[in-house]
Amino acid sequence: MPAIGVFALQGDVREHLQTLTALGADAFPVRRPTELARCDGLVLPGGESTTMSKLARTFELLDPLRERIAGGMPTFGTCAGMILLADRIEGGTADQETIGGLDVTVRRNAFGRQVDSFEADLPFTGLDAPVHAVFIRAPWVEATGPSVEVLARAQDHPVAVRQGHLMATSFHPEVDGDGRVHRLFVEMVASAGVRAQG
Repeated sequence: MPAIGVFALQGDVREHLQTLTALGADAFPVRRPTELARCDGLVLPGGESTTMSKLARTFELLDPLRERIAGGMPTFGTCAGMILLADRIEGGTADQETIGGLDVTVRRNAFGRQVDSFEADLPFTGLDAPVHAVFIRAPWVEATGPSVEVLARAQDHPVAVRQGHLMATSFHPEVDGDGRVHRLFVEMVASAGVRAQG
């Protein structure tokens, strides 16, 4: 069974752990480099992207995360996690850092504030029925590089993308009890065969 960590310094951790465990993964929280070294794959959850990047820097996780992701570790970012994976951000703070690796430009809070949160059923490439997507202060993808595949759209904007070993969604697939998007990621991890380092 693949060992999949969930970045756990801030954000929507428990629901991801529950969903991954239900799918048969060895799922565990990641708060330090030694836990990251166990990972065959990693989930970057929803939360507050600026806080998450600052905590990753404080806990000496930012550079190890960049190294593992650049080295091919499958990684799945949801909402704030999508922002952390993006190479470019619109609407971020001046000092905002990302982990990077995903050749996209992401606009923070693109769909509006908390009160503008919404739900929608979206066709999703690779799945035979639409995904019920929950958007909470969600970003969207403004631009994609040539190797990025758009998996789903909402309001004419990409809200789910994949580039090689990286996948990201603007919405929260962990909150609705539908594990199919996570299953796609678990299958990515299993097929990648990336073993934990260290």
